[in-house]
Amino acid sequence: MSDQFDVYGIGHALVDLQYTVSKDTLQALGVDKGVMTLIDQTRQAELLEALASESAKSASGGSAANTAIAVSKFGGSAFYACQVGDDDWGRFYREDLERAGVGTSPDCRTPGKTGQCIVFVTPDADRTLNTFLGASSGMGPERVSEVTIKSSRFIYLEGYLLTSELGLKACRKAQEIARQSGTAISLTLSDPSIVAAFRERFEVLVSGGVDLLFCNEEEACAYTGVAVLESAVAALADLVPAACVTCGSRGAVTCEGGRRFDIPGVSVEAVDTTGAGDSFAGGVLAGLTRGHSLNQAAALGTYAGARVVSAYGPRLVQSLANQMDRILADAGPGE
Repeated sequence: MSDQFDVYGIGHALVDLQYTVSKDTLQALGVDKGVMTLIDQTRQAELLEALASESAKSASGGSAANTAIAVSKFGGSAFYACQVGDDDWGRFYREDLERAGVGTSPDCRTPGKTGQCIVFVTPDADRTLNTFLGASSGMGPERVSEVTIKSSRFIYLEGYLLTSELGLKACRKAQEIARQSGTAISLTLSDPSIVAAFRERFEVLVSGGVDLLFCNEEEACAYTGVAVLESAVAALADLVPAACVTCGSRGAVTCEGGRRFDIPGVSVEAVDTTGAGDSFAGGVLAGLTRGHSLNQAAALGTYAGARVVSAYGPRLVQSLANQMDRILADAGPGE
């Protein structure tokens, strides 16, 4: 069967509601800065009421959705397996994904409220997430399409799914189908607090076979249990065939086949780091599915991440499909 999609992503479907706030506002709201916190519907209502006088930007989001959109913006094809509520926000989500060039199942709706993520952006460009999962909390193995995975080149598993047993089962099913069909398996650790709370579930997936692991340096250290990046990268190299570790403005580190490489960052003025790692992963996957080496693909990823942090919003907006050669030329030779 010929490849239908470059990347099959699976994750929590969340409408992002983004607010620009001060650190003092976060403190007044009782919100922990710089991490993702799961909240219930009551807490969500409290926060939205407190923010009623503030303006918000809305977009289809969720970590893996941002990655799928980045793949699309590089000219690749992506499918996103998810679950939304049968409400106005659910319809908005599906239509927004379609406008961004990402496919999804027409029957991804279920009774209930579509999940939402309140994204707080502070003047230091840091992002803080308070997430009400809503309908996406029921994202389970029945939403995983064997036919679509078999006709994809990569699957991309979102670590946030591991906050639930259903999510773990969905990831395990996708992983098993991919392994049997020869589809490459990628996984993102998503957030250091999630890694700390659900380490055993991540270990289940890693031990089941992951071809490419994505994380930032804090997540890498949290997962490996070491405090120094170099040691964390070495530990990851013993666990997976390849890994990409983002390091903020410094760029990224890749390891493959026991070899470690530093990928320089792209200099920009950061205003909002939301979605930077997601778009980095999308750039890497787009590069790999176009036949580029991991280091060349990581150069595309660092460029995508830099573009995202230089503007407000969690994802790439403009197409980069015709700029890949220029980006790689500017980045220099890659192995």
